[in-house]
Amino acid sequence: MKEKAFGLWSAVFLGIGSMVGAGIFIVIGQAGVMAGNIVWLSFIFGGIIALLSGYSLAKLAVRYQSRGGIVEYLVQGFGENTFSGSMGVMFYFSQLIAIAAVAKSFGTYSATFMSDGTAFWINIFAVGVVVLFTFINLIGSTIVAKSENIIVFIKLAILVIFAVVALFSIKPELLSVSEMPPLSGMVFAIGITFFAYQGFSVITNTVEDMKNPETTMLKAMFVAIFIVAALYVLTSISVLGNLSLEKILETKDYALAEAAKPMFGEWGFKIIAATALLATASAINATLFAVSDIGYTMAKEGNLPKVYEYNVYNSYEGLIISTLLIIPMILFFNLAQITTVATIIMLLVQGTTHVGHLNLIKETGAKKYLVILAILFMFGIAGLTLYSTYKTMPEIAYYLIASFAIAFSVEFLLKYINKRVISKQV
Repeated sequence: MKEKAFGLWSAVFLGIGSMVGAGIFIVIGQAGVMAGNIVWLSFIFGGIIALLSGYSLAKLAVRYQSRGGIVEYLVQGFGENTFSGSMGVMFYFSQLIAIAAVAKSFGTYSATFMSDGTAFWINIFAVGVVVLFTFINLIGSTIVAKSENIIVFIKLAILVIFAVVALFSIKPELLSVSEMPPLSGMVFAIGITFFAYQGFSVITNTVEDMKNPETTMLKAMFVAIFIVAALYVLTSISVLGNLSLEKILETKDYALAEAAKPMFGEWGFKIIAATALLATASAINATLFAVSDIGYTMAKEGNLPKVYEYNVYNSYEGLIISTLLIIPMILFFNLAQITTVATIIMLLVQGTTHVGHLNLIKETGAKKYLVILAILFMFGIAGLTLYSTYKTMPEIAYYLIASFAIAFSVEFLLKYINKRVISKQV
């Protein structure tokens, strides 16, 4: 019998690898501009919401053990129909957008090592890292797990050292009540900080490769989210205690590295920038693993073209197609906008998944009130995020409408032209 690739800590490291790269190095500047020196509260609330959502998804994962993760849970909760298929397509799209955002962040930090860190070089580095990890993921899930253990350990050690040492250089006046912005800014920033946690759903995709999922899944989910939440809170306090809001606004794409300068100087900036490269690279590594599995499952169920089922080495051609869809997003889109779109889509899709969970509550054994809380927070934060960004980025609403229209169109065409019927895998 083939040995399972994921134990407790392999699953935890995979989740941390996805969350940390997509979080601290992308959203802390933007969230800090909105929430100011109480952005740490936004990270706490974002973590609580992630725990509620993670609880619901973990219960679903154990009952319906499928590499498709959320896609499978949608079909189980709502049946084999156009709605569940379309929401599955939406989830898949959101993962591709998230990878593009993380890759762009990798490119941005890479460009800080060059004298002319232009948009051209940012895009070159961003596309290059996606292509590199596509080949790594083609080798198989065991390699993904082993590489995550090493990368996550290194970046966590450096980030913890930075966050703890940077506490000693904090300027108390920057964290004073007099500098505190309105609480509404902190509330509106919760949606952005939730994006920093979005990688936790990757853990559910390992269930078929997990040792003792009945006991390991929920534990891995909670441990990963707790560790990341603690790191985010500590780091956000260190950053906002060392940089003024004006400086965060100026350096929001690499605010974490900038915050290392007061204590560590230029060398500190370079070390944190290098750590950001590790963090974002491992996030791409971890999320690509999930995306390839989602593509595979969606093909079997009839949501994406049959080409996703063809074998390439030990993986699937769907991984290559996913990469080809990600690259244009990196090159041609404003990733601040599509990151916000991805955040809202993730909240809506996960909220919808939890609604479907209510239909399965007797089978999963989940506590109903926790699932209901997850639903309320998912849809509530999605609404707040859309409202808070509407004045500065009104096009977000149109992108959302277009995304759902495309997803439903794709599902309709595949179902009625190709005569394919979505089916439950479990």
